[in-house]
Amino acid sequence: MHRLVLPFVAALALESCAEGPGEFMNSSPPPPESAPSAAVVFDANDFAWSTATGTGSIDGILTYHQGSTRFSCAGSDVVLTPQTAWSRRRMIILYGSAYAAAAPVSIVRARTPTAGAGDYARFARHSSCDASNHFTFGGLPDGSWFVITVGKPVGATGEPIAVTRRIETHGGVTVANLS
Repeated sequence: MHRLVLPFVAALALESCAEGPGEFMNSSPPPPESAPSAAVVFDANDFAWSTATGTGSIDGILTYHQGSTRFSCAGSDVVLTPQTAWSRRRMIILYGSAYAAAAPVSIVRARTPTAGAGDYARFARHSSCDASNHFTFGGLPDGSWFVITVGKPVGATGEPIAVTRRIETHGGVTVANLS
């Protein structure tokens, strides 16, 4: 089985956000984010594809840092959310991007809509980071996903950072190497 390698990298560092996130291999950078449409509503049918078992897998690692401060997700939950019009809109609201972002957890919580979120949580998959900041997901169908985790500063004070990245699985073949 091939593995999709998903490193979260220095390109996500807050001080380098102006440079933009890394690019997907064999594809062009994403278009600029547009304002989310208020007309997008949760529809469980849009998420149905993500419940199938597939041959895709993700082997990920968090390497996020701010300057010389490294962040660790050891013991933290890692959430894999299927990309749909609804979840894409939610990512733009929470993180300001449906491609890649890093934001203080307090800001993400402040942006969290108070309106009902439908039943999307039943479509999210969960893993956890090990002591080396690695995580895995297996049995994934082809599609686009959002990976989300929280990193805490190592050996320094500071607020935890929520880190997210959009990734794709295609028949178990590695389609992206984010660096």
